[in-house]
Amino acid sequence: MQPEPFTLLMTVYGGDREDHVRVAFRSAVHDQTLRPDQVVLVQDGPVSEELSACLRELVAGSPAEVSFVQLEHNRGLGPALDAGLQAARHDIVARMDADDIAMPHRFQTQVPLVRSGAELVGAGLLEFGADISDIVGQRIPPSDPADIARYSRLHDPFNHPTVVYRRSAVVAVGGYGDLPLMEDYWLFARMIANGARVVNVAEPLVYYRVGDGAYERRGGRDLLRSELRLQREMLGEGFISRPQYWRNVVVRGGYRLVPTLVRRPFYRMVVAPYGARRNRSRERADAAAPAALTYVPRHARQPEQTRAPVAPLSSAPPEPPVPPAC
Repeated sequence: MQPEPFTLLMTVYGGDREDHVRVAFRSAVHDQTLRPDQVVLVQDGPVSEELSACLRELVAGSPAEVSFVQLEHNRGLGPALDAGLQAARHDIVARMDADDIAMPHRFQTQVPLVRSGAELVGAGLLEFGADISDIVGQRIPPSDPADIARYSRLHDPFNHPTVVYRRSAVVAVGGYGDLPLMEDYWLFARMIANGARVVNVAEPLVYYRVGDGAYERRGGRDLLRSELRLQREMLGEGFISRPQYWRNVVVRGGYRLVPTLVRRPFYRMVVAPYGARRNRSRERADAAAPAALTYVPRHARQPEQTRAPVAPLSSAPPEPPVPPAC
């Protein structure tokens, strides 16, 4: 039997540079030890003639079939990704940003985890500046599903440019939607709440381009508005409690408003290394008590529900918990 095929999903818009797009595409298609069976390339609105020529060149020279989706107007990342998901022929979908660089073994590492039962798999990443020899930081996410679920109440537990997921699990919760700058976090929160099997590979598998202005873009009033909307959505869906809502408004909202000189070291020292710290703590705990426990989000628990041992990732996915009636 042939291994289950998968689709690579990549979006491009007018603000992308053709040299970055070319490198990103080749790293995720030509250079992979496990190549995608289909590439969905979404052009989100008008682009320059230079970038348009670059896209034609990439489509013509791709070793994998490319489905090119051209949107007449720029609709934003969430709607563009939803349009791309509609064009995906395979249920396993790998995300790739148009200015990052995938390590050659990325899909060889992640796709088998989805094939064997996971529905959302992320990974660590290395932040780089001028080129990949200029590593300026790293993000190591929490690996254990219980840690991922807990962390998701305060912070996005996945590095979006690294994820591979089941299209059916994404569609089951309504897709990305249109929540500018926060669409990925809101999607992953809904997937977790819906019982999706999630895991992170701690190993960095993507080089993430930060460049000038990366930390400036993590703040500002536009991002604050999206942040507050996200918190209202999570509270309304029962994903977070009211005390958690107010904690997030103060902590995450304040993070968006502080000067970049404060935001940068806070992110580097507190947010980015959280997963590495938690993974080390989990390893020590597992060595002392090997039996792991599942974590069921509070809003999804049944009155009689208790914690049970985690099934191996290679086993069949469990039935998702049924949320209580509103």
